[in-house]
Amino acid sequence: MLRRLLASSRYVVLIAVVCIFAASLALLAYEAVVIFATLAEAITHGQSSAKASKALAAGLIEAIDVFLIAIVGYITSIGLYSLFVDETLPMPKWLTIHDLDDLKGQLVSVVVAVLAVLFLQEIVERAGELDPLRLAIAIAIIIGVLTFFLGLKGGKSES
Repeated sequence: MLRRLLASSRYVVLIAVVCIFAASLALLAYEAVVIFATLAEAITHGQSSAKASKALAAGLIEAIDVFLIAIVGYITSIGLYSLFVDETLPMPKWLTIHDLDDLKGQLVSVVVAVLAVLFLQEIVERAGELDPLRLAIAIAIIIGVLTFFLGLKGGKSES
């Protein structure tokens, strides 16, 4: 009886899967509305100054960042579902998740993309006032550490 209870307890993860998936969808929908509102405002005001273009570019980059965060939620929900509930869930080859290390690897890859987008956003927003070299070095260190992590993970799976 305890064995059956423990075996079926894996479905408790569905709470996290559903909540993370719903949050991801909500974030995607919200940011889509923000983008359309921003574009509509830019078109109706018809400002073609460099300042308006810079603001529009920064807004687009910020939207990309939010979409990437929503994708992190999506990957997490799909990964947890396939790990705990249904391992036969059809997924693209690049998103195949066999264990928590695979899920972490997918998430780290998206985090690297988010960091790159954040760097680009800072550069666009603060073109003349920011020391881009310091920011670039900090993000390069983070990306280097995360890449090292992925390299260690890849080395373990070959053994």
